[in-house]
Amino acid sequence: MLRLLPERAAFCAAENTLLVADVHLGKAHSFRRLGVPVPEGTTAGTLARLTRAIEVTGARHVVVLGDLLHAALATATSRGEATRQAVAAWRRAHPAVQLTLVRGNHDAKAGDPPADWEVAVVEEPWPLGPYALRHEPRPDEGGRYVLAGHLHPALHLSGRGPGRLRLPCFHFGASFGVLPAFGEFTGGVGVRAAPGDRLFAIAEDEVREVGALHCQAS
Repeated sequence: MLRLLPERAAFCAAENTLLVADVHLGKAHSFRRLGVPVPEGTTAGTLARLTRAIEVTGARHVVVLGDLLHAALATATSRGEATRQAVAAWRRAHPAVQLTLVRGNHDAKAGDPPADWEVAVVEEPWPLGPYALRHEPRPDEGGRYVLAGHLHPALHLSGRGPGRLRLPCFHFGASFGVLPAFGEFTGGVGVRAAPGDRLFAIAEDEVREVGALHCQAS
């Protein structure tokens, strides 16, 4: 059973492993290089949330389901060096935590993480207990349930006031489940759920079930 966290992560207690997807470190920096005004401090916010998730669960292993880095220039320029150093400092503060990256489409272009981040990089599908871990959600040839990312699932809710509320969510279908994007500056894409799918929306510090679902949320 998975424990779903408001930090946009899932914890597999049987494997003492925390799962996150689509961190996209350096994305804000990449956009600023293109002249797009985006917020500062997204790397610090992402790392702080990862620390909270580790502390809440006591996880000894963190697996990123693809797209740890957004692009090659995320760590290659002078401002990208700040990102590299921030993650390296975080890594030194958590030496006992094992980090594994299931390579995603952005990772294939960005290249492997810097050596001082101490991240083991593996190809999909990567087995973890009863699951097959992937970046892109598609059924596993071996019949295992797939946990993936890539889609940045979100629920768009309409209210009485102006605008729409967008909440990141977990989306579980018959053969695979998709985690919300973990990074601070990642956005979300509206979920298209099939009959029988199960959705968990993240609202502030809570994970709430939308529909008839059966995972544990905290």
